[in-house]
Amino acid sequence: MSDPRGGPLPDTALDERRLEWVRAAEAVLDTDRLAEIVMGMTDIASPTGEEAELARWLTTTMAGSGLEAAYQPVDDTQGNAVGRLRGDGSGPDLLLYAPIDTLTVGEESEDVPWVGDTLRHDLRPEAVRQGPYVIGLGASNPKGHGACLVAAAEALRRAGVPLRGDVIVGLGAGGMPTNKRTAPHARRYNAGQGNGCSFMLEQGVWADFALLAKPGWAVAWEEVGLCWFEVRVRGSYAYVGSRHRIDYRNAILGAGVVAAELESWFAEYTARHTHDTVAPQGNIGAIEGGWMRMPAVAPALCRFMVDLRTSPRSTPASVRREFGAAVERIRAAFPELEVEWDMVLSIPGTATPADDWIVRSAVEAWEAEEGRPHEPILANSGATDANILRGRGLPTARIGMTRVGPEGPLPVDFPSGMNVADLREMRRLTRHVIRTVVNTCTRTREEVGITA
Repeated sequence: MSDPRGGPLPDTALDERRLEWVRAAEAVLDTDRLAEIVMGMTDIASPTGEEAELARWLTTTMAGSGLEAAYQPVDDTQGNAVGRLRGDGSGPDLLLYAPIDTLTVGEESEDVPWVGDTLRHDLRPEAVRQGPYVIGLGASNPKGHGACLVAAAEALRRAGVPLRGDVIVGLGAGGMPTNKRTAPHARRYNAGQGNGCSFMLEQGVWADFALLAKPGWAVAWEEVGLCWFEVRVRGSYAYVGSRHRIDYRNAILGAGVVAAELESWFAEYTARHTHDTVAPQGNIGAIEGGWMRMPAVAPALCRFMVDLRTSPRSTPASVRREFGAAVERIRAAFPELEVEWDMVLSIPGTATPADDWIVRSAVEAWEAEEGRPHEPILANSGATDANILRGRGLPTARIGMTRVGPEGPLPVDFPSGMNVADLREMRRLTRHVIRTVVNTCTRTREEVGITA
C-alpha cells in the first residue's frame, strides 16, 4: 500500500522501546480508578444543554491528576472540559474525544412515559457498582467512554511516557442527536448535534488526528450522517357530532397512512445506500396532532418527524431530493391526502481514508489486543461527533466498548446498552487508547506522514 503523496505508507508497527512504554502505562492502569471516574461522571446529571456541572467536575478531576485542564463555557448551562498532556513539540498532536451529555434527562417529569411506564434505576443519574458493572444514566454511553480517555491520559502521565506530540482530552457538550429541550430548560436551539465539539474546535482546540470513543469494539473510519424532515398532513377541522354532515378529512388518519408508507420505503432506502460499513436507516420519532383534552375534535393538521440517516457518499441535497421523490410517490398513490414536508436539519456523513495514519494505528492496537486481523463492524447507522471532527478537517478514527450482553445485570435492550458499563471492557478500551497514543504521539510528524 502506498501513500497518496507517493511512496510506501509509514509503518505502524511498535518497536520494543514503544512496547515498553505501553507496558509501563498499562501497569499503572487501575480498575478502581476507572470506576471512580465513571461513577463520578454518572452521579452528575448532564442532559443535553446542561453539561456545565459535569464539565467543571471533569476539569477539576483532570487538573488533580496532573494534566493541564480548562473549562470551556458554551453558555450559562453548557460547557466543555479540555485536558492536555504536553509533548516536546516535535510530534503530532492527538485529540481524544468523547461527548458527555445523556440522551434522556433522568427525571420522571420529562422521561416518563416515553421511556416506559416507570423510570428504571439505570435511567437515573445515580451510579451503582455491581461487581464488574457500573449502572446509571449514561454510565456506558457516553460517560464510560469519556472516563477511559481520562484514565488513559492519567496512565500515560504516571508512566512518564516521553511524548513528542500533545495528547488532548476533549470532553464535549451537546453530542446527542437532539435540539433544545422545552422551556424553562431551553437556552439555545442548537444544544445538541455536536455543537460542543464544533465550539471546541472553533476555540482553538486542534490536533493533527482525532480518536473518538463511542460504542463498538472495532475501528470505524466512516460514519453515517443524518437529515431530519418534518412531514405535515392537512385535513379538515371537524367535530364528531357533525362529521357525517361535512367534508371530513382526518389529518391524524392521513398522517398514519403517510407514516406507514414511509416505513416501507425506509427498507428500500437502506438497501440502496448500504455500502462498506454503513447501512443508513430511517425512523419516525415523534408525532403531533390535536388536543389531548379534546378528542371530540379532529385537527386540521397532523405532523411528524423523520430521522433519515445518510451515507458518507450522499449529500444532504441528494437525500432531500430522494425523500421528496418518496413523498411524491405517496401523494400519487393517495391523491386525497394533502402532504407537505421540509428538511429541517442536516449533518453530512463523513469518512477518513482507511489508510490514514490514525485509522491504521487504531487498527494496529485492536489487532494487538485481539491477536487476530481486524474485523470492522458492518451495517452501522449510528452518527457521532466524528462527523463534526472530520467535517472540520481532522482525520478521525472511532473505537469503543462492546455493549453489555445477556450476562449483564439488566435485560439486553436499548437503555441497558447505554447505561451499564463493564469495567473489564473499560480496561480493554483504555489499553487500546494508550497504545494508539504511544504509537502516534511518540513519533515525529514526518514518521506519521505529516510533511507540513
